[in-house]
Amino acid sequence: MPPSAPAPVDAQQPPPAPSTNGLDRFFQISARGSSVAREIRGGLATFFAMAYIIVLNPIILGAGEDKYGHQLDNGQLVTATALMAGLTTILMGVIGNVPIALAAGLGINAVVALQLAPKMSWPDAMGMVVLAGLVLMILVASGLRQRVMDAIPGGLRRAIAIGIGLFIALIGLVDSGFVTRNPDKAHTTVPMGMGIEGRLQGWPVLIFVLGLALTFILVVRKTRGAILIGITVTAFTAIIVNTIATIPDADWGLSVPRVPDKVVDTPDFGLIGDISLFGGFDEVGVLTGCLFVFTVLLSGFFDAMGTIIGVGEEAGLMDDEKGQMPGMGRILMVDGIAVAGGGLGSASANTCFVESTAGVGEGARTGLANLVTGGLFLLALVFTPLARVVPSQAATPALIVVGFLIMAANVTEIDWRDSTIAVPAFLTLVSMPFTYSITNGIGIGVLSFIMLRVATRRTREIPWLLGAVGLCFLVYFLLDPIEQVLGVS
Repeated sequence: MPPSAPAPVDAQQPPPAPSTNGLDRFFQISARGSSVAREIRGGLATFFAMAYIIVLNPIILGAGEDKYGHQLDNGQLVTATALMAGLTTILMGVIGNVPIALAAGLGINAVVALQLAPKMSWPDAMGMVVLAGLVLMILVASGLRQRVMDAIPGGLRRAIAIGIGLFIALIGLVDSGFVTRNPDKAHTTVPMGMGIEGRLQGWPVLIFVLGLALTFILVVRKTRGAILIGITVTAFTAIIVNTIATIPDADWGLSVPRVPDKVVDTPDFGLIGDISLFGGFDEVGVLTGCLFVFTVLLSGFFDAMGTIIGVGEEAGLMDDEKGQMPGMGRILMVDGIAVAGGGLGSASANTCFVESTAGVGEGARTGLANLVTGGLFLLALVFTPLARVVPSQAATPALIVVGFLIMAANVTEIDWRDSTIAVPAFLTLVSMPFTYSITNGIGIGVLSFIMLRVATRRTREIPWLLGAVGLCFLVYFLLDPIEQVLGVS
């Protein structure tokens, strides 16, 4: 997830006096120079900075269809998203004791909706996410997670993040109606175009443009909760416009902006636990299934590591000598549990959100802030009717902004002077949106990096773990001719 600019803590405010109550001792509040008031403020700030995921995750997952043409119910997705965000955030607070909130990861949900689900059923796809979480927990327990992390070149890791950002932005442009696919009967070499026949038409697209402009203005002005404010204001505008204008429901897409009959409703837990752990392998085969699990694992792997380190540094929790936070093993294990838990709840993999820095900027230093953030996510469960009136045109501007923020945070960190890094990075970040596949982008980047290092006689600089990953992707890309040679249908 992209970084949010935290508000500075008042330097003139004296540190709180030591306390001996149980809450203080459990969360080490005084020991970390914080107070209960600061933790509450931090928890509130983090929630409002990342609450947009309650709207965006159902839109992304709800837009996908599984192999059998089934779509997930929006109301059930809202419930699953809020529930799993609340539970995993509280778990991180209690076990990890850090102010790092978790929710369904943007990018990973796109993998699930657009790559896994079309090849299998939704329960099968969510089962793949659970397996990815289990593998992640094994990696943490064995110590391999850090070794795999170290095996991927830094420039390639940055390119993967940028590619996911571009992919997310493309999804936002398409879901809003700003970009549409040209029909095949047009016989044009241009696969996509702006609006309808090259023109922006209709109120919904105008709502999207206004929402995008507002959100960017708020982000540039460093307004706290800019994305959430943008979604809320744009949604209200869409409701007003839809009330006074005659607009076909189909023009709005997934959600029609109407005033709900009720504000509070009973959460629909129909998707919770609706998974098939190994059913996906029957649908796509063992090799492809393993690669799908690997893709989900890889998509959230690096963002989570970077987020944990970034938030830890911002909060002053990092050990300067070892470069780690206290209890890093517990923190990484909760992250793995969150990935599996997100799949179990059919909300896609949950991951750490860098928007947690908004809470750190308000003074949060312990897991108590997470209890506030997680509690608010659980409270949001009964307000699902409000989330369901938000149209795509109000929520998708956030996807464009998130894509921009991901690129801005990573593009300058790539060494574009070293062609053995620059070329794989370029191929990675353009392959994801252009092939509409995150898996393809990662695979092309890894293979091109290995190829160029071999070609420049720098084979020793290829970690053996990266070579093993490259071999898996080579088989993946050559799967069709391999099946033909082996006579496998």
